[in-house]
Amino acid sequence: MKKIKKILKKGLAAGMALTSLFLHAVEGTAAEYWPEQPETESPCVIVMEASTCTVLYEKNIHEQHYPASITKIMTACIALEHSELDEVVTFSRAAAFSTDGSSIARDEGEEMTMEQCLYAMMLESSNECAYAIAEHVGGTYDHFVEMMNEKAKELGCKDTHFNNPHGLNDTEHYTSCYDMALISAEAWKNEDFRRITGTPSYAIPPTNKHPNETTYLSNHNKLLHEFNKVADYIYPYCVGGKTGYTNAANSTLVTYAQKNGMTLICVIMNTNAPLQWTDSIRLYDFYLNNFKLYRVSDYETRFESNQIESDILDEVSPFVSIAANSEIVLPISADFTDTEAKLVYDYASEDILASIQYTYGGRSVGRADIIRSHSMVPQFEFDSREELSTENSEEVRKIKISIWQIASVFLGIIALVFLIIIGKKFADNFYIIKHKYFSRPKRDKRYKTIKANYRRQRKRKFQKRR
Repeated sequence: MKKIKKILKKGLAAGMALTSLFLHAVEGTAAEYWPEQPETESPCVIVMEASTCTVLYEKNIHEQHYPASITKIMTACIALEHSELDEVVTFSRAAAFSTDGSSIARDEGEEMTMEQCLYAMMLESSNECAYAIAEHVGGTYDHFVEMMNEKAKELGCKDTHFNNPHGLNDTEHYTSCYDMALISAEAWKNEDFRRITGTPSYAIPPTNKHPNETTYLSNHNKLLHEFNKVADYIYPYCVGGKTGYTNAANSTLVTYAQKNGMTLICVIMNTNAPLQWTDSIRLYDFYLNNFKLYRVSDYETRFESNQIESDILDEVSPFVSIAANSEIVLPISADFTDTEAKLVYDYASEDILASIQYTYGGRSVGRADIIRSHSMVPQFEFDSREELSTENSEEVRKIKISIWQIASVFLGIIALVFLIIIGKKFADNFYIIKHKYFSRPKRDKRYKTIKANYRRQRKRKFQKRR
């Protein structure tokens, strides 16, 4: 019987050990779980989360291809950065007649606002409006193209070279899905861009060259709006985008979709219709339902408890904080604590001291900037402060203190010291004073009565003698 019990005990212990190892292995796998990617038919595809630039899906994302009219996202981005919407754009002869393809038939000398030009370019893909915008913003057409390439380099694009603002075929005009996603994420930061690209239709009122004609525009993005009476691809979460097509580029498409506070960018290049629509919908359905955003400042505790190695925290921790808009994107099955965090200085600037780079399952999922909180130590200011004129363009403040202020402060200090001494003396002799003034024995009332009787008796005797 004892042998049986020993065998059972050993078996139970072994079972528990195996169970523990199995659970540990499952937990380790879960911590690095990344959903299996869906299948797409287009040759070059990327899905990127807009705020973190996290790549969720990739397929030949660095191959260089002709972008066609999705080029106009960069054109709009630069125009919105360097002009106002109410500026008047005048069409030159080159702008009106040097392009072919998509057009709203503008004339030389025609005047439209920048806002109207942007709507025509983004909705109807007007090539002459892209040309006119380039001349207006850049001063010259060529300078605007230089601005496009400088902006691409600034954003970290490595597979891109622009040679025009509209996307018509040019052997020196190319980009990749990844670079186009970076450009699209930058453009999405602009509120006016979001409004324009998400507008289904728009009307340009009569102009100086078309005084009796309203120009109606219709967005070509079939995920957003019924175009050419085709409503088969309308996607309820699509909030904007830009289409493109040339014989050399094939179909290209950039779209934005938004759900539960998360915005995804899908870029498809070098594909054949209708794959740009069907692949985009398939990808959005999967990633909008299987991923979510985490606001880092709401979840990160390792930063506060110094689990993330940082020299910054040891010296100036009361004056730094995690940027409120910092987010990371994770599968819905993951937990924030499953991420790995590392301090990096690649993005340091005047206000950004460092950044926390987050990875999950070996993938970068976003970063959080550590910023100066600009906390100020309160300063005492005297009433007689005077502001003097500055020297060397710097403001200098001087504090004027009179002799009466100094005397008042000095006398106040003396009075305070005197009161402290008196108070201390009183406290030290409290019991003596109490005993002396409040603890005297009361005289017996009987003594007063005897004394009074004695006086009355003497008074009577004196009266009898007389």
